[in-house]
Amino acid sequence: MASLIDSRSGFCKSNSTFYSKRNPLPLPANPSLDVTTFISSQTHRGTTAFIDAATGLRLSFSELWTAVERVADCLHHDIGLRRGHVVLILSPNSIYIPVVSLAVMSLGAVVTTANTLNTAGEISRQTADSNPTLAFTTADLAPKLAGSGISVVLERVGSTRGVNVVGAVSEMMEKEPSGQRVRDRVNEEDTAMMLYSSGTTGPSKGVITSHRNLTASVARFVSEKRIGGQVFLCTVPMFHTYGLLCFTMFTVAVGSTVVILRRFDLHGMMAAVEKYSATILALAPPVVVAMTNEADVIRAKYDLSSLRTVRCGGAPLSKEVTEGFMEKYPTVDILAGYALTESNGAGASIDTVEESRRYGSVGLLAPGVEARIVDPDTGRVMGVNQTGELWLRGPSISKGYFKNGEATNETINLEGWLRTGDICYIDEDGFLFVVDRLKELIKYKGYQVPPAELEALLIS
Repeated sequence: MASLIDSRSGFCKSNSTFYSKRNPLPLPANPSLDVTTFISSQTHRGTTAFIDAATGLRLSFSELWTAVERVADCLHHDIGLRRGHVVLILSPNSIYIPVVSLAVMSLGAVVTTANTLNTAGEISRQTADSNPTLAFTTADLAPKLAGSGISVVLERVGSTRGVNVVGAVSEMMEKEPSGQRVRDRVNEEDTAMMLYSSGTTGPSKGVITSHRNLTASVARFVSEKRIGGQVFLCTVPMFHTYGLLCFTMFTVAVGSTVVILRRFDLHGMMAAVEKYSATILALAPPVVVAMTNEADVIRAKYDLSSLRTVRCGGAPLSKEVTEGFMEKYPTVDILAGYALTESNGAGASIDTVEESRRYGSVGLLAPGVEARIVDPDTGRVMGVNQTGELWLRGPSISKGYFKNGEATNETINLEGWLRTGDICYIDEDGFLFVVDRLKELIKYKGYQVPPAELEALLIS
């Protein structure tokens, strides 16, 4: 097969499939490996894992893993959390989200998240579908769960009316483990995470993500080694796939420091870059535009000399936006990427300055990812520089949608190909370009707004 693959484009004529030009992806062979254990087993030289930008509170890697162990112990022995139980995270960005996520997944329980801006009604629809046993939230947001019957663990000790508070993460992190280390064995095909996405059409659906899917995504970053030892500023929401995967898993596995902004504010972000000497920003395109437009004010006010890279996802970057940014910030590389909730961070990415000169492209296919370009009308599989719907396949691709076989069959076929709903082409050098969307989906500031939900709201 390898001899039939064109080394320049990655295209194989015999099966009309594009293959990644990146190095192959080494995956662990252990079938009962949970993603938390895989992440904690990685070696690196990192010291500080997380910093809360507002308070300056720091968590070293050794403190993080002690906290994960203690929280998992409390959840298991004191609250009775078991394999397969679902835990809802309803919280603004916080140093506690990585601790809770890693602890929950280490028990074989499932992490799901909700947008903090969602109304109580929207959250109740999601909880009716995902049926969480437990919710992790803040005292401010807990009232949105009032009357749900879901037990609540708060960030810090506090009381809130209308919900059953069963603990506080800050207290669990201080509690000595019980010493009873017998837990359910986790299989790599077990569900680790269930984030809600609109998929190709209609209302939000729970995307089933296995431990193997996440391990494959983490393994990609470990093998690339390019983000190790960096200082990231987390400005994207951690309830979103981009924020959750990047800042509770990828950075932890490679030993990078993450400075967490509780909520996004352009000038607060710039002040944090200066204060903590951040080297990488992960941004959505509208923020790149805002940084470009306000560049003169920003550069006069803040010392951004530490900043080396902006990684951008959520929508393609135009040549105008990329060039405009580079003109204002000549010492900062801007690298685009492409992924979906359903692909768990796998897709395509620009990894070097040289690659970033391929304007309008979202990069080369990620390690282990295969792609097809399919004519949406005829189903014919296309070749180099031909435009059609992008299909992706690989170890990170989701298993489907929770309790929704119809939507799963529409989106992921029996051979494991994910229909992305994006109209794309791949050029003669293997670079992916996103041209348009098949999906009836509105993108607002990087968030997904399904027209079906908007229509229902307007009618109401």
